[in-house]
Amino acid sequence: MYVLRARRKPGESPPPEDRCSQVAQSFLPQHSGQNRPPPSPSPTASPLLFISSKVTIFFYCSREESPYHIQGGKMFFWVLALLILCGFLWNYKRQLKIADITDKYIFITGCDTGFGNLAARTFDKKGFHVIAACLTESESIALKAETSERLHTVLLDVTDPENVKRTAQWVKNQVGEKGLWGLINNAGILGVLAPTDWLTVEDYREPIEVNLFGLISVTLNLLPLVKKARGRIINVSSIGGRLAFSGGGYTPSKYAVEGFNDSLRRDMKAFGVHVSCIEPGLFKTGLSDPIKATEKKLAIWKHLSPDIKQQYGEGYIEKSLDKLKGTNSFVNVDLSLVVECMDHALTSLFPKTHYAAGRDAKTFWIPLSHMPAVLQDFLLLKQKIELANPKAV
Repeated sequence: MYVLRARRKPGESPPPEDRCSQVAQSFLPQHSGQNRPPPSPSPTASPLLFISSKVTIFFYCSREESPYHIQGGKMFFWVLALLILCGFLWNYKRQLKIADITDKYIFITGCDTGFGNLAARTFDKKGFHVIAACLTESESIALKAETSERLHTVLLDVTDPENVKRTAQWVKNQVGEKGLWGLINNAGILGVLAPTDWLTVEDYREPIEVNLFGLISVTLNLLPLVKKARGRIINVSSIGGRLAFSGGGYTPSKYAVEGFNDSLRRDMKAFGVHVSCIEPGLFKTGLSDPIKATEKKLAIWKHLSPDIKQQYGEGYIEKSLDKLKGTNSFVNVDLSLVVECMDHALTSLFPKTHYAAGRDAKTFWIPLSHMPAVLQDFLLLKQKIELANPKAV
C-alpha cells in the first residue's frame, strides 16, 4: 500500500507528518534499505488481515481533519449558498409584472362557461379591455350583464372560417393601432370518450375540428394583431395532451395542440411574442360532466355490433361509472387555478412556456408522462374494466 501526498510548490517546506501517515506507516512492512521496494505479500499471508489493515487505515484517516477536508466543507457551503441565491432570483424574476394593463386588449374564446367565463370576468375586474367570444347568445348576454362596460362580447363558432374572419376584422377595428396584447385559445369540447373499437371517424372529427383546427384558425387570423402589440398567446391544452387516458378524439386533438403550440412559440420568438401552454388536470366543469359523457356512451352502445357487445359485456358502462366514482377525490373544483396561470402568462415579464394547473396534474399526470411507457400502461390499465369475453372475436 502507498500513501498519497499532495504535490508541493517549488521552495515550499515539507509539511509535518500527520497522524494519518503515521498510522499508515505502522501497517507497512519495515525495510532496512531506503531504495528497497516493498516486498510482495507472502502467498501464505492471510488476505483478510491485509484487507482489514487497509480498512482500518481508511476509517482512521477519514476521522482526522485535514486542510483538504476543511476546504471541501467551505466549497459545499458556497455551492449551497449559490443555489439558494439562484432560487431566490428565479422566484423574484417570476414575480415581475408588466407596467400598465388598462390600455391592453385581450381576446378569449369559449367564454360561455368554465375557464373562459371566469377568465373574462377576472380580467375585466383587473382593468383589461376584454373581448369575450361566446358560442350562444344567451351566455353572451349573461356575461355582459355581470361585467363592466370595458368588456365586449362577440358570437363566435371557431369551426366556421367565415365567422372567424369577420370576428378578426371586428377585433382589428376595436383595438386600432394598439394591437392585441393577449389571445387566449380556450374553446374546446370533450367529444366521446369510449374504447377505440366503438368509434367511427366522425366521432374523432368533431373534437379535432374544435380543439385543433378551430384554435389554429383563430390564431392565424389574429396573429398580425398580436405581433403588432408584441403580446402573448395562451393555448389551453390538457393533461390529455401528455397522456392518452381514453379513446376518442379529445386526446389526439390535445396532442396536436401541444405540437402546434411548440412550433408557434419558436416561430414567434423573433417578433417578441410569448407563447404559453396551459395543461389543466381534471376539473369539475361542464366539459367533464359524467352524466353527459355516459349518455354519449350509451348512444354509441346501442349501435355496436353483437360481437363487440359480447366482448365487453352488458354491464361494461355501469362498471365504468362505478370505477369513475372512485376518482372524484382527484377532481379539482377551484377553476381559478387555471385562470391564475392565464394571468401569469399575460402579465409576467417572464412568462413560462408551460403551466400545469391542478394538484393531480402536478403530482401525477405530468410526472407520469415522463415515465417509461411500461409504467404508464401499468398504472392507466389498472383503471380499466376487465372485459367479459375478449376472445369472442
